[in-house]
Amino acid sequence: MKAITIHQPWATLIALGEKRYETRSWATNYRGQFAIHAAKKVDKDICRLEPYKSVLEKHGYTADNLPTGCIVATCQLSECHQVRSDDGKMATIIDPINVITGNEYEFGWYAAGRFAWEMSDVKQTDPVPAKGQQGLWNWGGERAASRT
Repeated sequence: MKAITIHQPWATLIALGEKRYETRSWATNYRGQFAIHAAKKVDKDICRLEPYKSVLEKHGYTADNLPTGCIVATCQLSECHQVRSDDGKMATIIDPINVITGNEYEFGWYAAGRFAWEMSDVKQTDPVPAKGQQGLWNWGGERAASRT
């Protein structure tokens, strides 16, 4: 299964269904089953800012108890959209044209020309230890049971 390593709190926000797009400077042609790997790095400063703080707290997380160095979710990578514009409060992605606002906007980096990887069918998993890598990588570990 393909996987991507994402720093915390963003990996957990995806696992919780609070973040639908992962923003990157590069596009991918890959579509299909995908694992979200939480890096060992936690941006503790951003975890203390809104809306991060309240969204994480709603699910019982803080900067100090986010899982790291493990797979935290599986999903379908369903599309890769290019960002058309960003006015500092909302962004527009193309193909199809869609406006990104609210927490989704706050949880990404939507500068024009970047890419928004759309994830669907996200299933949070019990943490499965794994060593991450840069870029897309193949995760050969046993798939964790989804949380109910």
